[in-house]
Amino acid sequence: MGLFSFTKEIAIDLGTANTVIMSDGRIVVDEPSVVALDRHTDKMLAVGEKAKLMYEKTNDKIRTIRPLRDGVIADFNACEQMMRGLIKMVHTGRHLFTPSLRMVIGVPSGSTEVELRAVRDSAEHAGGREVYLIYEPMAAAIGIGMDVVAPQGNMIVDIGGGSTEIAVISLGGIVADKSLRTAGDDLTFDIQEYMSRQHNMKVSERMAERIKIHVGAALTDLGEAAPEDYVVHGPNRITALPMEVPICYQEIAHCLEKTISKIETAVLSALEETPPELYADIVQNGIYLTGGGALLRGLDKRLTDKINIPFHVAEDPLHCVAKGTGVALKNIRNFSFLM
Repeated sequence: MGLFSFTKEIAIDLGTANTVIMSDGRIVVDEPSVVALDRHTDKMLAVGEKAKLMYEKTNDKIRTIRPLRDGVIADFNACEQMMRGLIKMVHTGRHLFTPSLRMVIGVPSGSTEVELRAVRDSAEHAGGREVYLIYEPMAAAIGIGMDVVAPQGNMIVDIGGGSTEIAVISLGGIVADKSLRTAGDDLTFDIQEYMSRQHNMKVSERMAERIKIHVGAALTDLGEAAPEDYVVHGPNRITALPMEVPICYQEIAHCLEKTISKIETAVLSALEETPPELYADIVQNGIYLTGGGALLRGLDKRLTDKINIPFHVAEDPLHCVAKGTGVALKNIRNFSFLM
């Protein structure tokens, strides 16, 4: 098996926050989209979880980079190195030759030609021989189990780390879509800003992320589902003395209001562009939430109340795009929407 060159197929959800790689129908890599480089030689020191542990803790010899911002590549070299490092995690066993890689990669539906070319180039430089791209909302719909080629309207709202992808899908194509460069990173920044303004406390990006996970909410009344207050430790912004502040979910719901409203507006805008027949299907089937942002407490109920269409959080929302990309990988010849 290891004597000759062979083709290995991998599906990649290249996300702003996390990168997920599927091979042989299963998730083989699920790591943060972070890479640590030597500041002087640009040599890769760590990737994924190991690099994230260094994030915001480095000295002047090491720099940690999140190569993707707003769902697209912000640092071409770092992205290429990160992809190489993550793809190496997939290869098991010894081979005389490096396997030839066939890849399908999820990309935001609002990507420009330049941004699509950047993803394709990074993948090719990281070892891809055949590289196909698929729009993330289409991949998410496939990952949920929707029949995307049926003459029926389905709507997906995929809230990732860097972008929110909203799409109405029918007959194997995207009929109406909105790609919003507002998503999980913006919610994290809102929390950082709130802690600074309201409590005079400096919190890191990672601490703001932890606050979001523990007490993040889209509603000020969660009833029995309300989480306990989360105690935050950090320095006073003015005196630098240590502080301890308990944070409740109602506070966070208020501070996230502006960003969540932008997502609501974008969903309504996509619905306005939807043909009436497909709109009727969506009202009947509901709208599916995927991505890490779908886990925000009360978001589905808030959107349902606001838009009067049922919103459902997909099963395993974090991996819907990766699973759909994996299905597309197995059906490269049959899916005409692959690029």
